[in-house]
Amino acid sequence: MIPDFPVKGIVFIDVTSLLQRPDTFKEVVDSTYEMYADKGITKVVGIESRGFIVGSTLAYKLGAGFVPARKPGKLPYKTVSIEYEKEYGTDKIEMHADAIGPDDVVLVHDDLIATGGSAAAAIELVKSFGPKKVYANFIIELTDLDGRKKIPSDVPVETLLKMKEK
Repeated sequence: MIPDFPVKGIVFIDVTSLLQRPDTFKEVVDSTYEMYADKGITKVVGIESRGFIVGSTLAYKLGAGFVPARKPGKLPYKTVSIEYEKEYGTDKIEMHADAIGPDDVVLVHDDLIATGGSAAAAIELVKSFGPKKVYANFIIELTDLDGRKKIPSDVPVETLLKMKEK
């Protein structure tokens, strides 16, 4: 846990140290893969930027495409976007306008769900494409921040670790 990052008053949970070790990185990827191996996933959406790490690896293992959900101005093609509230302001994420189709089964992945703002925004953006089904997965869930409540009830949510922020 890193106090006062990215702004004062926020306690940042960093998963990069977990992923530095080959054994724990493998465990995270393999355990997450097992959760979705039989769901027919065709696209994995990774939320910038730590969601790219495991998300792209999952897409490869699942035989699915990978779609980055990025900060504004980072994608080179026509994009669609959504703005959302964070603990310390507003932000926006974008995806390519042709990233997901109506036959897709999508897994939205990020490293952590805290207050749920970025996750809910990414899911709303994915759902705007009209895919068959949407799932959400996070490595860590900070249970005392109730971010899961922001996820629509028709989107199953799985996490590997549950912990309290404090």
